[in-house]
Order: sequence, then structure tokens, then C-alpha cells
Amino acid sequence: MTEANSNNDANNNLMDFASMQAILTSEDVKFHASELHGVLTGLVCAGFEFEDQGYMVMLSDLFNDGDGFPPAVKKAFKQMYSELWSNILDDNYSFNLLLPDDDDSMAERGHALSVWVQGFNLGYGLQQKDSPVVSDEVKEVLTDFGEIANLSDEMEEDEDTEQAYFEISEYVRISALLCFSELATPPNSESLSSDKKILH
Repeated sequence: MTEANSNNDANNNLMDFASMQAILTSEDVKFHASELHGVLTGLVCAGFEFEDQGYMVMLSDLFNDGDGFPPAVKKAFKQMYSELWSNILDDNYSFNLLLPDDDDSMAERGHALSVWVQGFNLGYGLQQKDSPVVSDEVKEVLTDFGEIANLSDEMEEDEDTEQAYFEISEYVRISALLCFSELATPPNSESLSSDKKILH
């Protein structure tokens, strides 16, 4: 029960899927919020450093033909990046994938999960391209993510599919944390706390 409570506390001001997607849509930036979160998570889990601001250039190259993003989108990206770090470092495991709510259709959620893992593998590959050092466990995760990315969007609206979706998304979440624990470069506590002051 305490874990659920801590998750609720942690989620008070966090960027959720609907908010992020609404910002992207209103600014006419045409990509999926889940894929974006997957790319950032893949970068971070593969050793991208917290202090490195180069992720913004990478995202504009990947999603916007190298053009800059509108200020509202940049601000949202910075918030997402900062929250990603604080959640992934949280001892209560508050890290979650950025996916649509349970009220959304199964097809929508299944699609979001598949683009999240595509994004993760993309971000991971960008970060590890020059120095691919991975254990068998991480190799297996990346292979599994490749298969999950190809899940059919034609999902039934039934309890079995709901259960399978929940299990796969939980597996993806735990697997991302495994990659992080093996390859990530945790920030020094000073830079993380000073960044939090800027945000709040």
C-alpha cells in the first residue's frame, strides 16, 4: 500500500500522456508522446548523462528534420527529461512508461506500448552505437523489445488482452530499469537537486 501512495504523491505534478500529446498536437509537432518518452528512456538507460543537454538536438534530428521546437514543446521536453531522471532514480520505483490511460481503447494503448519500445531501442542504439557493451540480459531485453514493437494494433477489447497488455508493459518497465542499473551514468546529487529547484 505504501508503494501505491508514494506513486500517487510522485504523480501530482508529473507530465502525463494526455498532457504531453496535447502540447505536441497544439504545436503541430507530429509524433507520439509515448515514442518520445521511449527515446529519452533508451538514451538514459544506455548511459546518457544527466548533465548533457544534447538530447534536444537529437530529438529535433529524429522528429523534426533538425529544426528547433516551439518554446512550449521545449519546455515540456525539459520537464519530461527531468522527471524521467528523478523517477528512474527513485528508490520507490516510481518510474513508469508514458502511456495512455486505462480509459483509452486497447488498440490505442497497444499501439502506444509498441511505439514506446521502438523509441527505447532507437534511443538506446543512438547512445550505445560507438561502444556497445552489453550483458546477455540486456541483449535479451533488446530482442524482446524488438518483438514487442511488432505487436499487432488489432487488439481485442477483452480481459485477456487487458491482462496481457498489463504484463507486457510491466515487463518493459522492469527491463528498462535493469538496463539503467547496468549501463546508466547516475548524476551527482548536486546537479540533480539544483535542477529540481529550477523546476519547482
